[in-house]
Amino acid sequence: MTYILRPIFVVLLLSLTACSSMYYGALESAGIPKRELMVHRVEKARDTQEETKEQFKTALEQFTAVTNFNGGDLEVVYNQLNDEYEASVDQAETVRKRIDDIKDVSGALFEEWEEEIEEFSSASLKRSSKTQLSETKRQYRQLLNAMESAESKLDPVLTVFKDQVLYLKHNLNARAISSLKNELSGIQSDVSSLIDAMESSIDEANNFINSMEQNK
Repeated sequence: MTYILRPIFVVLLLSLTACSSMYYGALESAGIPKRELMVHRVEKARDTQEETKEQFKTALEQFTAVTNFNGGDLEVVYNQLNDEYEASVDQAETVRKRIDDIKDVSGALFEEWEEEIEEFSSASLKRSSKTQLSETKRQYRQLLNAMESAESKLDPVLTVFKDQVLYLKHNLNARAISSLKNELSGIQSDVSSLIDAMESSIDEANNFINSMEQNK
């Protein structure tokens, strides 16, 4: 089951971003608990990573195509390559924002959970809730480690992309194509490593979502 937030979420998202406590409080009042919001944000991060994985694949295809250039307008080729680079930068920024959003709501959720555990009068229920919180935190750390590992591989790829795009811009000639050919193997390896990390992160996100659904 995919968590779908109520329409009021959109309005609150636009009006209450300045103060997290007020924001989450308003959502709770609207019937949207932090737990549900956390799962929703993990889903968004997972979907963004899927999109990012495909974008970097497309960018790699464009870089590969440039190395096979054998005539035509190099400026057109540069513009196509630059477009893919800029789209990749945008996707990377979205990935980082999604991770930050998860960190923010998880902090609020865990803090609230820990405070509410102390309100139990039943020792057995208190122990059970503590155990569940501990397990949820463990799964969360595993998810976050996977997401941050994938995110850490974005900048090295983007750096190489940027270097080659700039070099092509400054040298619209065969020398630039030759430079890109020399770098292609390394670019392919970096993108492959990034995609593998993204796929692992996506798997962890699905595992986390399934676990949260089962423990509702």
